[in-house]
Amino acid sequence: MSTLKRAPKHVGAWYWDLEEITPDGAERDVIAATLTAAERCAEILRAHALLEATSVEQAWYAPGSGPTGLTSKLSVPVTPLGDPEVTERVLGSRPSGFPDAFIGNMYIRGPGTWFDAEGNARREPELVTIWLTPDSAGISVEVSVHHDIWCWFDFSGRPHPQVHRRNAPRLAGALQEITSHFGVKPETGEPTYFGHAVGYGISTDDADENGMGLDVTDKL
Repeated sequence: MSTLKRAPKHVGAWYWDLEEITPDGAERDVIAATLTAAERCAEILRAHALLEATSVEQAWYAPGSGPTGLTSKLSVPVTPLGDPEVTERVLGSRPSGFPDAFIGNMYIRGPGTWFDAEGNARREPELVTIWLTPDSAGISVEVSVHHDIWCWFDFSGRPHPQVHRRNAPRLAGALQEITSHFGVKPETGEPTYFGHAVGYGISTDDADENGMGLDVTDKL
């Protein structure tokens, strides 16, 4: 059960362009390489207790017309994402009504652990999400977060330094490890009403005369 408020748009996002390691070849090869990249990314996030990957979700697109509106979701509680079996299951989930459909985006989802101000560990669904583009022109990986625990201020503008200190460094450490693994520096996602990434953390706005930040709860 969710115990945190979740923003409809990301608080911060980091994007790695993996064009250099994208294979030249068939759709199956690109999907396999994308899932292998996702597996390593998920392993790093799991080591920091930020994501326990339990499913992979595909958004299907039709050539020449864009999104079909259909997604397929596969449970992957045990099998490594990079296993050839997962590639075959993903390709086998293509909508029967769109035999020429291709995967526009993939998502790796699952719960993660965060720590409250007292240091208590709490589980949260989709604490961190991996988003992937299995494009033959260049695979991309994005890690995004939608909660306020990574920020100095909570969504109502109240500072919560203990929560920030117990969670933000864990995320930063994982992102740095992902960067080291891929050998590519990430680009940060576009700013949203709820925040934006700076380096491997989330920006902090100047406090007002009462020590409060911006209240963004009107958009939650």
